[in-house]
Amino acid sequence: MSTTTAAIPYEAGLARADGPAMPRGVARLRWAVADTLTITKRNLIAYTRIPESLFFSTLQPIMFVLLFRYVFGGAIHPPLGLTYIDFLMAGIFIQSVGFGGIGTAVGLSEDLQKGLIERFRALPMARSAVLAGRTTADLVRNVFVLLLMTGVGALVGFNFPNGAPGFIAACALSLFFAYALLWGFAVIGLAASNSETAQVMAFPILFPLIFASPAFVPLTSMPGWLRWFATNQPIGAVINAMRSLMLGAKYVPGSTSGHVLVALAWCVGLLLVFAPLAVWRYRRIS
Repeated sequence: MSTTTAAIPYEAGLARADGPAMPRGVARLRWAVADTLTITKRNLIAYTRIPESLFFSTLQPIMFVLLFRYVFGGAIHPPLGLTYIDFLMAGIFIQSVGFGGIGTAVGLSEDLQKGLIERFRALPMARSAVLAGRTTADLVRNVFVLLLMTGVGALVGFNFPNGAPGFIAACALSLFFAYALLWGFAVIGLAASNSETAQVMAFPILFPLIFASPAFVPLTSMPGWLRWFATNQPIGAVINAMRSLMLGAKYVPGSTSGHVLVALAWCVGLLLVFAPLAVWRYRRIS
């Protein structure tokens, strides 16, 4: 006699709850969070089991800081007497978490190719947990990257012009923006036919947004049409807000609160678009 293994509906998984009955919505949320934490742990453990990948992902941010500090530091003159390393840190943070996010697209595409996604779909778990766990694990990796770059930046002259509170707020904003981007990369990873295609798809989208921004050069050096684009695109808005928090309002035209509100609006908007789109794409995988 042959048997057929069918995917277990997620609703069946709600029976896992022990103890007194709870409202259905609360039970679903509880298990969605538990499933997300389980997948997050799985991805964090996977990072530690590939030491080569861990080493080079650690080395790359250090190289970014050192190369930009010493290659461009003498050629680019920031406004109002700022040192280039103080001007640079906001942009280099966003560059690092942005390019690091391509790994989310590649990792999800590889899981899809290997059939791991299909195995997850056969389990009584929240549909969003696979994606939320992956993006959360990559967010944890970004926290480590920012700490590492902060230490290297301090060694080469970054002196926290606006104090620790402003710097911490800027880092928190960069992580929020990185998390929104990670959901966008998740969409790419689920849509790509293989991991190589995922990387090829992600890079051309991110590259012009980072380099056509105030990340590495003052906006005054750009032609007017490009200056408008660099100021109003999401990466430019987040960098201006971070720079205003890190350096103080006098170094960035406009109020700090205004820059931060615009950046937060971009972060929330991207998250509200990309997260449901990624879950929708995940549900449609055959």
